[in-house]
Amino acid sequence: MEYLVTAAEMKECDRNTIEGFGIPSLVLMERAALACADEIRREVGREICREARGEGTLRGKRTLIAAGCGNNGGDGFAVGRLLMQEGFPVDFWLVGERERCSPETRIQLSILENYGCRILNHVPDGEYDIIVDALFGIGLSRAPKGRYADAVEYINQSGAFVLSVDIPSGVGADTGGVYGCAVRADVTVTFAFLKRGLVLYPGAACAGRVVTAQIGITQESFCGKPPSAFTFGQGEAPPLPRRDPNGNKGTFGKVLLAAGSPGMAGAAVLSASAVLHAGAGMVRVLAGEENRIILQTAVPEAMLSLYGQGSSSGKKSMAEAFRAAAGWADVLAAGPGLGTGAEAEELIRLLLTETKKPLVLDADGINLLAQDRDFLEALCLQRQQRQEECGTLILTPHPGELARLTGTDIRQVLADPVSLCRTWADKLNAVLVCKGAATVAAQPQGRCYINRSGNSGMATAGSGDVLTGIIAGLLAQKMEPFEAACAGIYIHGLAGDAAAELSGEYGLRAGKLLDGMDMVIKALEQKKGTWEWKLK
Repeated sequence: MEYLVTAAEMKECDRNTIEGFGIPSLVLMERAALACADEIRREVGREICREARGEGTLRGKRTLIAAGCGNNGGDGFAVGRLLMQEGFPVDFWLVGERERCSPETRIQLSILENYGCRILNHVPDGEYDIIVDALFGIGLSRAPKGRYADAVEYINQSGAFVLSVDIPSGVGADTGGVYGCAVRADVTVTFAFLKRGLVLYPGAACAGRVVTAQIGITQESFCGKPPSAFTFGQGEAPPLPRRDPNGNKGTFGKVLLAAGSPGMAGAAVLSASAVLHAGAGMVRVLAGEENRIILQTAVPEAMLSLYGQGSSSGKKSMAEAFRAAAGWADVLAAGPGLGTGAEAEELIRLLLTETKKPLVLDADGINLLAQDRDFLEALCLQRQQRQEECGTLILTPHPGELARLTGTDIRQVLADPVSLCRTWADKLNAVLVCKGAATVAAQPQGRCYINRSGNSGMATAGSGDVLTGIIAGLLAQKMEPFEAACAGIYIHGLAGDAAAELSGEYGLRAGKLLDGMDMVIKALEQKKGTWEWKLK
């Protein structure tokens, strides 16, 4: 796994490295500059290849360093010096007052002046092929104004290749939020560890390609307090559940899935199929009688527990059908296409109060829970007071459903999904997942996962139903709840990347994710590392 740090965590690492281990700040600054200069040299090398094909745009390599007063600016000035010494024509622009510069940045300015360089204090007149954005570092907490906002606009309008130092200026390091305006980089070179804002949106969209450079700040600088957030790096993946060579269909787990109201049978088909594609041994779908033929045709491997007029034992209610089947299951899942009628509401209450079996709750299941605030409050209190007696609960809302569940505005959810997930994971004593371009998963009083696999084609109807089935299928194979959620999210995204390789992102349908799952699971099973499709 790869750690994701907040600004405060990164600053603590810096301090521990400098004060605790004795590595001078200027040494770290020089190594950071070397990493950025190396990336620019590599880009120029790639550009030479493009020029040979008549596609180049960096022919003059004219470079501008746009730097602020903090240490991020010092990094940028050092990058410019290194490039200048290699023959790049470089201009240096200090956006701010020299007297407000950090001690390290003042030293970098003095070094440049010793080399005869002129430091601009106004918007440059020339045109540039490369601009290094070193206006702000990870400490920014408000919108750029005045000359700083003008500098951001200048960079974005330049048409140059833009490299951001550590994080694009204007992006919040903790949330990925944009403070008024932000630099849109082609590549961001970040140092030591990934910052959360480079993975969360909209910051991730501003960062371009992200390179993590090791500059001498290592995990020892955590001093025994590692960050709580992590992701899976490129080429990494969680281990799949162990397969017993002497097992049978019962060995690999049984999932009871309550899904698919009239007209919504597709949700049940996708979710039940995903349970089986994830490796579970058996799935039983709790559905209305009217969905019998669809389910038997689309998922013949699934068993059915039917309710409503014409069911095998007369007009059985949804709750009666559930009670009859619940004892069979190892894991319960509910919500995809379930509907929000009175029977569905009764079922969700039963699932949350009458069984301690692991439960994955999605879609309409979450909406039903959210609309009964008294029941939700009582459930939170019960699960907090009787933590050891409560069964496993995993909730997988999209931002709109999470806003309804938490009683907040969707803009608040999108602004900081990590904090909201962590807060409500504690309240519900549950694993809480917020689906999105960078899906977040949090466990009570513990770790947080932010996903980087997947693509825009997955923003399609039925994609969440597939995720519900994957997580339930992994739970049925006895994965720990948080690990099942993280692995399920990651595999779901990889399946989308695999499917997009075949159909493109525009044509990606949820059903194609199942084919992608087969490719991903096979690759993971064989440990070939071929799941590196299009990790951001």
